[in-house]
Amino acid sequence: MTKKVLVAERLADAGLAVLRDKGYEVDVKLKMPPEELIATIPAYDALIVRSATKVTREVIEAGKNLRIIGRAGVGVDNVDVEAATERGVIVCNAPTSNIVSAAEHTMALMLACARNVAQANASMHEGLWERTKFTGVELYEKTLAIFGLGRIGGLVAERARAFGMRLVGYDPYCSPERAEQLGVTLYDDVDAIVPLADFITVHLPKTKQTIGMFGPDQYARMKDGVILVNAARGGIYNVDSLADFLAAGKIGAVGLDVWENEPCTESPLHEFPNAILTPHLGASTKEARLHAGAQTAEYVAAGLEGSIVPTALNMAPVPPEVMDAVGPYVPACQMMGSMLAQIHGEVPQYLKLTAAGALADADPSILVAGTVKGLLSYQGRATVTPVNADAVAQRHGIKVETQARPDADGYASTVAVMADGTEVACTRGDAAQTARLVSLLGYKIDIAPGRQSLIFEYVDAPGRVGTIGTILGEAGINITTMQIGAKPADRCALVYMNVEGEVEDAVLSRLRAEIPELKNLWYVKL
Repeated sequence: MTKKVLVAERLADAGLAVLRDKGYEVDVKLKMPPEELIATIPAYDALIVRSATKVTREVIEAGKNLRIIGRAGVGVDNVDVEAATERGVIVCNAPTSNIVSAAEHTMALMLACARNVAQANASMHEGLWERTKFTGVELYEKTLAIFGLGRIGGLVAERARAFGMRLVGYDPYCSPERAEQLGVTLYDDVDAIVPLADFITVHLPKTKQTIGMFGPDQYARMKDGVILVNAARGGIYNVDSLADFLAAGKIGAVGLDVWENEPCTESPLHEFPNAILTPHLGASTKEARLHAGAQTAEYVAAGLEGSIVPTALNMAPVPPEVMDAVGPYVPACQMMGSMLAQIHGEVPQYLKLTAAGALADADPSILVAGTVKGLLSYQGRATVTPVNADAVAQRHGIKVETQARPDADGYASTVAVMADGTEVACTRGDAAQTARLVSLLGYKIDIAPGRQSLIFEYVDAPGRVGTIGTILGEAGINITTMQIGAKPADRCALVYMNVEGEVEDAVLSRLRAEIPELKNLWYVKL
C-alpha cells in the first residue's frame, strides 16, 4: 500500500517533488482547524508542518498510522514531542535550513535600530527631509553581548566581527574552545555581562528558564542607550517592562521579530518609533523556505523507509533486536543525566557510561544519547539523538567514554554513569520496566525516583532522619518513599527521599541549618 503524507502548511515545490518522486501520495491541506486535523490524520503515515500548526497529543493519538512528523524549520515548539515519543512517532526538523536567514535578520534589526532606518523611511514618505533628527550610532568598536552561542548565535558572532564589534557572550553549554574560536569572551553570569553591552541579542530556546529572562532588574543594569534585538523566540524580553524603559530613555532602541503569542497585533511597543518590529520574518527568505522544504522532505522519506533520520528529535530508528535490549534503559539514562546535571549544577566535562550484564554486548550509542540528552535538556538547551550525541557532546566540551562489563552485581543488567567523578547507576525492574536507582555517589540503594526528590549526605548519627521528617512535616511536605545507604567505614549515610509538595528555598535553608554535619543536600526534579 502506498504511504500517504499530509502537508499541513506551505512547503517548497522542491520538497513536494522529493516525496512524489519517491512514490508517496502527498496531500496538501492548508489552514486546517484543530478538529479537522484530528479527523484527517488517521489516514496518513507522515505529517509535515511549519510553525503555525499545533501538533498536539490529541492529533498524535488520532494518527494511528503516523510514523514521522516533519517540522520544516528549526524549532518544534508546536509539536508535542513527548506524546510522539510515547507512541513511537519520530519527530524531525531542518535545524540548519534557516540559520543564515535568521542571523542576517538579526543583523538587519541591529543596523536598523542603530541607524534609525525605519523612522527615517517613514519621514521621507511623509515628504520630509529630517537629516539631523535621525543621527545614529556605529557598530564599530561597540560591545555586542550574545546570549546563546549555538548555530545562529555563532553566525551572528562571525558577522558582528566583520563590523569590528567587541564580542562577549553567555551560554552555559558553550565550551571555552568554541567561544575562543568565535572570538567571544565568555561569561558565566548574566548580571555580570549585561552592564558591558552596547548591543544585546538573544539566540536562546523558549524554556521555563529563558521566558522573562530579561526584566526590570536586568534593564536597570544596562548601559544608557543600549540596543536590544531578538529574532529567536518571543518572551525572552519582558515586553511590558521593556516599554517602560524605552519610555524613560534608558533603552535606546529595540528590534523584535518574535513574540510570546503570535500573531501579535497589539503590543505596548507599538507607540515607540524606536521599536523596530517585524512579524517573525527570521526564516522568511526564498532560500530558507527552499532548504527547509527539501531537507524536511528528505528526512520524512528516510523515516518512512526505516532509514536513519539525522535530525530526529526523540529517537532515530534502530533495529528491533537492539531496542528490545537497550530501549527500556533510554528513559532511565535520560533520568540519570538530568539528575547528574542538577547535582553538579553545570555541564560535566567527562562522562563514562558502563553497560553491564545483559547489556554488555549491545550498542551503547542510544544509551549515551539518552544520558547526554538528560544532561543538556535539564535546562532545555539541547536536541540529542543517537545520530548526533557525539557531536553535541563534543560541541559542549563533554568527553564521552563507554565500557561493558559481563557482571551486573547480581542484577540481570545495569547502566552506570560517571560524570566528573559523580556516579549513579540503575536497573529496570517489575513488569512495567520501572527504572530503579541501585547506586548513587558510591552508596548502595534501591529506589524508583519520583518527580521530586531530596538527597541528603551527612555524617551518620541517631536522630538525623527524625530531624528531616519534622522539618518537612511542618512545611506540609509528604515523604512518599525513602531509602538509606551507608558507608560505615566513613561514618556517612545517604538518604534518598521522594516527596510530594514544592520544597521552597526557606525549607532547604532550614534543612541545611538544622541537620548536624550535613555534607550535601540536593533538591532534584525529574
